[in-house]
Amino acid sequence: MVDVNNGMNYAPEGKPSPVVKAGEFTFAAMALDHGHIFGMCNGLIEAGAEVKWVYDPDPAKVADFLKRYPQAKAASSEQDILQDPEVKLVAAAAVPSERGPLGVKVMKHGKDYFTDKTPFTTLEQLAEARETVKATGQKYAVYYSERLHVESAIFAGKLIKDGAIGRVVQVLGLGPHRLNAPSRPDWFFQHERYGGILCDIGSHQIEQFLYFTGNTDAKVMHSKVGNFNNPQYPELEDFGDATLIGDNGATGYFRVDWLTPDGLGTWGDGRTIIQGTKGYIELRKYIDVGRERTGNHIFLVDEKGEHYLNVTGQVGYPFFGELILDCINRTELAMTQEHTFKAAELCLKAQLQAVHIQDEAVVRAEGV
Repeated sequence: MVDVNNGMNYAPEGKPSPVVKAGEFTFAAMALDHGHIFGMCNGLIEAGAEVKWVYDPDPAKVADFLKRYPQAKAASSEQDILQDPEVKLVAAAAVPSERGPLGVKVMKHGKDYFTDKTPFTTLEQLAEARETVKATGQKYAVYYSERLHVESAIFAGKLIKDGAIGRVVQVLGLGPHRLNAPSRPDWFFQHERYGGILCDIGSHQIEQFLYFTGNTDAKVMHSKVGNFNNPQYPELEDFGDATLIGDNGATGYFRVDWLTPDGLGTWGDGRTIIQGTKGYIELRKYIDVGRERTGNHIFLVDEKGEHYLNVTGQVGYPFFGELILDCINRTELAMTQEHTFKAAELCLKAQLQAVHIQDEAVVRAEGV
């Protein structure tokens, strides 16, 4: 099920690690516009959840889902899911511009919501979701998969909490992706619908910055976007970067792009470098270029020496079990609601204030 060459269909599989008994936690899937829905469902099912329903207006998408999860039933409408009292959580991977409104609808029906990133495309959607969470008491969870579904990133978080590199002062994130343009739906190239590159895949990087530095808030100091290699898709941004400063003084820089060459053995050479006062960690998440086509490589340098670990199959994906227990017990073990929303807020602000590189280049060239 894991397609290493196409990030849109990247759906990691882990070992079953149920936190509930059979039938204790039921969820449904809808809005199957992005392949990340499969990674979301894999994680929930491995943690003991049972998928009861699936709904999408496209019968082909439903049929594909049922091939993977034959235990589910095809719903005739959204209402079959929203009005079913057994369904505690709705997992969805809608078109990005539709994720916020769908979440509000789900929460108003008394169910928790689990959406693919990016969770919003406008600050207005974020504000409405905040208000709905407050009014309903429901959860708005987000699949920030580049940390939550990557064992090396999970293990790095444990190292940091254990003080392995001292206080974190800077996070450098690199999030390149392969475009695979022919396989992408139309909405992927429509700016209003996908939200822009910093809003979309930049959300992963900002969430990791907040988490690894222990920040609850930050400021976007500078951000840039551009389209360097895809003029046939004028609304696509194939490059973006941003610099942030957290409230505790830690800084972050990240770069995201759709420029991965065909020769790379996976969909993107995602890397993270975390600098601390007593050492640093480098994560080579999906590949070690020119050496191994495996992922989850961790390089740790501390006061005692140089260390290498590969943690594939050793860490698991605890987020999903924690999310299920949060939904049952109304706790915040997996991720706080404020952290979820703050990462979304900052990626929206980074997108809104971004300098358009080509525009600036034109201005300089014309001497204006």
